[in-house]
Amino acid sequence: MLAGAAIGGGWLLRTLGISLAAFRIAGGLLLFSIASEMVLGVRIRRESRTAEQAVRHDVRDIAAFPLAVPLMAGPGAITATVLLSGQAAGRPVFVAALIVVIAAVAASCLCVFFLAARIGHVIGDTGGVVLSRLLGILLAALAVQFVADGIRAMLAG
Repeated sequence: MLAGAAIGGGWLLRTLGISLAAFRIAGGLLLFSIASEMVLGVRIRRESRTAEQAVRHDVRDIAAFPLAVPLMAGPGAITATVLLSGQAAGRPVFVAALIVVIAAVAASCLCVFFLAARIGHVIGDTGGVVLSRLLGILLAALAVQFVADGIRAMLAG
């Protein structure tokens, strides 16, 4: 999904008539919303409640409950990918580098998934909460930077 967003994201924006600056602002606001949920701990509670409802509803439907797609290629990741591919401005080498980075992150996630029980045991519940909130703050800073870059680009052009 993310490789598709990297390859076709710029085309989609051009087709819909959305400037990269406008998408930066919208994407930054979306990322900031996700970051605030991470910092406040709302996201974890909401996702676990959704998972519990899916399991309770019907065990046969568990295969239809997508866990990895919204976790690894959700709105925030797709937004960031489209923004980064938009900055590549049609230079295939940069888009290829972005796809390589996406593959490396996916491979890292696979390793972490295999080691999740051990990592969870080492960092504990408190460490997981602290890590989630720290990463939420970093995501918020990235989101603010996207919005600032979008506003600057709109004012300049």
